[in-house]
Amino acid sequence: MNQNILKTIEAISTDTISEERKSVLKPLIDYIQNKVKTNQTVRLNFICTHNSRRSHLSQIWAQTMAFHFGIKNVFCYSGGTEATAMFPKVAETLVGQGFQIQMLSENENPVYAVKYTQNEAPVICFSKEYSSEFNPQNEFGAIMTCNNADEGCPLVIGAESRFPIKYDDPKASDNTPEQTEVYAERSLQIATEMFFIFSQINN
Repeated sequence: MNQNILKTIEAISTDTISEERKSVLKPLIDYIQNKVKTNQTVRLNFICTHNSRRSHLSQIWAQTMAFHFGIKNVFCYSGGTEATAMFPKVAETLVGQGFQIQMLSENENPVYAVKYTQNEAPVICFSKEYSSEFNPQNEFGAIMTCNNADEGCPLVIGAESRFPIKYDDPKASDNTPEQTEVYAERSLQIATEMFFIFSQINN
């Protein structure tokens, strides 16, 4: 694991997660545990309206925490109800928390390679619809990271289960002096909850 990411992870305290919130996370823990117990591949698709902020943060931290806790055959994806672009502040925030990020293409919807450790494949991030051919078409869990996607997408085609695990949008801080702090806080909140989820999985 990248040493700078380890420093971020070592500072995490799951004491910040309320019992009420843990009950929200529990169905996803059970879904992953059942897959691991029966030697099935774990496919998680994190879905938000624009696939620009929360869904990417969730995808990257989930993949990172699966590796951190040694949970094998976990593959994390993200998508939206429409495609836009991964917001640049997301990449900047993740770099600040220890990730190595390379922009693979520069256009209206850039493609990023996000590395959390030297020898594993990077997480490939770009904005796409959740049903994109880049993502799994069936046998996956759909994690709804925002209200609009959860309400606007009552049926996620191909998903075995759906899990409403919603986060406040850091976009509200854009163009304010608090933007850097808000994005860092949201990323750490997601990291903390993904840490908790994968810490509960027994191999």
